[in-house]
Amino acid sequence: MPALPADSPPSRWRVFATLGRVSNLPTVWSNCLAGWLLGGGGPVERFLALTLGATAVYLGGMFLNDVFDAEFDRQHRPTRPIPSGAIAAGRVRQWGLGLLAFGGTTLVLLGRGSALLSLLLVGFVLAYNALHKRTALAVGFIAGCRLLLYLLAAAAAGGITGLSLWSALALAGYVTGLSLIARHETGDTPPPRWPLSLLALPPALAWFANEGRAWEHAMAVALLLILWTLPFLHHLLRRPAGNPAFTVSGLLAGMVIVDLLAVAGNPSAAPAFLACFLLALLAQRSIPAT
Repeated sequence: MPALPADSPPSRWRVFATLGRVSNLPTVWSNCLAGWLLGGGGPVERFLALTLGATAVYLGGMFLNDVFDAEFDRQHRPTRPIPSGAIAAGRVRQWGLGLLAFGGTTLVLLGRGSALLSLLLVGFVLAYNALHKRTALAVGFIAGCRLLLYLLAAAAAGGITGLSLWSALALAGYVTGLSLIARHETGDTPPPRWPLSLLALPPALAWFANEGRAWEHAMAVALLLILWTLPFLHHLLRRPAGNPAFTVSGLLAGMVIVDLLAVAGNPSAAPAFLACFLLALLAQRSIPAT
C-alpha cells in the first residue's frame, strides 16, 4: 500500500482520540477500580456503569478543554485539532457537552450515595476548563476531579471508608504536583520545584496506612512508583532543562501505580492495574497524553 502524503489530513478517529486524550483513559479506569475496591466492591454491572460514566465525563471534559484553549493553542500548539482546522470548535463543543451530560447522568443513576458526588465531578470539570488558563489555583479542580472519582467509586461500591478518603487525598496531592508541572509544558517558563514534593504523598500514606503483609506489598509497589518517577524527574531537573511534557506524560501513566499502591493489600488486583499501566504506555506512543 502506498504511503499517505505527509500533509494528508488526520483520520476522524485520530482527531477524536487526540481531542479526548484517550491515552489517559487507562488512568481513569484504574481510578475507578481502586476506589471500587476500597469501597468494598460490588456487582460487576455497577462497576461497568461507573466506568462508562467516568469515561464519558473524562472525554467530555477533554473535548471542552480544547474549546476553551482554542486561542491559546493557535499561538502555542497550532497542530491541535481545532487550530489546525481538522474540526470546528462548535462541533467539539457539542460533543463535549453531550458526553459530559451522558456521563454525568450515568453516574447519578448509580444511586443516592453517588448522585451528589457525580454532580460535583461534572461541576469541577467545567470549573477547571473555564479557569485553568487564568489561575494556577485551578489545579485544585483537576485534582478534585480525581479525588471525587475515588469517592464516587467507593460510594457506588459499598460506601466511603476512611482508607478510601485518605487514598483519594493522596492521589489528589500527586495530581496537583504533576498539574503544576504541566502548566509549564509549553516551555515558556521553567516549572517550580516545590510541587515535586507532592508526588511523595502516596508512598507516605502507604507507609503509615498498612501493616503486616499488606505493608510489605505496599512498600514493594511504592518502590516501583519511585523507580518509575525518578527518571522523569531527572529529565525535568537536568541542565539544560528537559521537556516538561515528557515528564508529565510519564507521571500521568504513573498514576496507575499510585492506584495500585492504594489497594496494595489486595495483590490479586495487580494484573488489572498492570494491564491499565501497559495500555497507557502503549496509547501514549500514538496519542499525546497532554
